[in-house]
Amino acid sequence: MGDLVNSFKKATSSSESSSSESTSLINLSNTDIAAGLREALNLGIEDQVNKLTQTDGFYKNDLVKIMLPDELQKVDAGLRKMGLGDLADEGIKVLNRAAEDAVKEATPIFVDAVKDITFNDAKSILLGNDDAATTYLTSKTQTSLYEKFHPVINESFSKVGADKIWSSLISKYNSMPFVSKVNPDLTDYVTTEALDGVYTMIAVEEKEIRGSTAARSTELLQSVFKLQD
Repeated sequence: MGDLVNSFKKATSSSESSSSESTSLINLSNTDIAAGLREALNLGIEDQVNKLTQTDGFYKNDLVKIMLPDELQKVDAGLRKMGLGDLADEGIKVLNRAAEDAVKEATPIFVDAVKDITFNDAKSILLGNDDAATTYLTSKTQTSLYEKFHPVINESFSKVGADKIWSSLISKYNSMPFVSKVNPDLTDYVTTEALDGVYTMIAVEEKEIRGSTAARSTELLQSVFKLQD
């Protein structure tokens, strides 16, 4: 009889706990849910995007490091065969430096996009795919970011000497016998790569928050992402 009573108490306690948690989730308002998503996205921007603005934020991050475009891979290989590996490395570095400069323009645009999240947006993101928040931000910011990044990268190429370095690189390559001459639009290429890097790092943070309860650093984040769980 004692065992039966204890079993009943345990079952009742478990049921009450489950009911309490369910009620807590139901009691989350539309405002809470939207606020939780805004908080998660702002964390992604603060923790990940800002890292990209630091020196070597792109250059020493294998997830986003900008390498040469396909049509210039042969330039890189040719220069290294000629013993000009240091010059080739410097060419890659300045591409990444330009991206690091440009990403400083991103935060205000992301902040505006996050402010505009509605409850319906938040619900779709919360119950969507693992990269739903990143996809949302991409759709809201990609055009604006490209317009901001492009002139900064163009100016950065001049500031860090990329225009001279690449003029030297391509001139040396084009002077080699039996090669096809190359003259790619590096500004457009680096702008696109910088955008990809930004969204890659936001996706990293989103995956962390969705998959790890430890990454949910506030009570609001914990409550909202329980709905997803």
